[in-house]
Amino acid sequence: MATTTPASPVDHPPKSEAAWSRKLSQLIQPLVLLAPSGLWLLLLLVFPTLLILELSLIPGFRLGQAAAPYGLGNYLDILQPIYLQVIGRSVLFAVGATVLCILLGFPVAYWIAVIAPKRWRNLLLVGFVLPLWTSSLLRAYAWITILRDSGVLNTALRAIGLPGQQWLNDMPAVFIGMAYSFLPYMVLILYASLEKLDKRLLEAAADLGATPQQSFWKVTVPQTLPGIAAGCLLVFIASIGDFVVPELLGGAASMTVSRLIYNQFLGATRNWGFGSALSMLMILAVSLAIALLIKYGDRDNSLT
Repeated sequence: MATTTPASPVDHPPKSEAAWSRKLSQLIQPLVLLAPSGLWLLLLLVFPTLLILELSLIPGFRLGQAAAPYGLGNYLDILQPIYLQVIGRSVLFAVGATVLCILLGFPVAYWIAVIAPKRWRNLLLVGFVLPLWTSSLLRAYAWITILRDSGVLNTALRAIGLPGQQWLNDMPAVFIGMAYSFLPYMVLILYASLEKLDKRLLEAAADLGATPQQSFWKVTVPQTLPGIAAGCLLVFIASIGDFVVPELLGGAASMTVSRLIYNQFLGATRNWGFGSALSMLMILAVSLAIALLIKYGDRDNSLT
């Protein structure tokens, strides 16, 4: 009787080991792809932010001087009335520029996205964002030419019999310059939101007897609310950190947080510790605004 020898079993790794290897591979592959950008962010964003945080905890730190023990002295200095006034002015400029951008940008974005012929929309968008192709410094100098006492605006006012105004080195010039600088961003974001507007809801509202004003507030605005929130946030963040427009159009009386930080690092004061505390305050405010938008943005998206 012939006997057959059983075939030698093939060595297979245990299922748990194979699953572990598969999970490890799935974990490593994204890390390899993200490594270049992650290293870039680590070196140019995380480490500098941690350095600024450390300097902000050294009261009165100045370059070339012995460092004092860690403390919250720099943050307590921010509470002085003169610095709170500067912070309040920066917030006022940012809020004013945001309000102007939404008031001016929404009709433009609505006209381009809903009313204008489709074949012209891309061309209109390109034409509207053309100013962004030039430097913000050149645009600010252009507004100096327009708003100075002998500039284009006062010349036009005097030509029609109205008295000229002092525009430069005052708050109106800052509002005008900021609104002009950041209006294209608002229009682009609102256009992307209005382009997805469900017009069937507008037709249904009209069939049910709603007036155009009621349709706008009850149909159009709720559908575009995420775009409005995103546009306002972007303009606010960019405005509160703007340096060029307040410096060139606002003059010495329009001191903002960004200019105050500049003075602490590169100006005559050279108080790097206080400048770092102000920088951390700006970083915290911007991070908080972005976190609020991320948290409540999905809730708004349910309206679309």
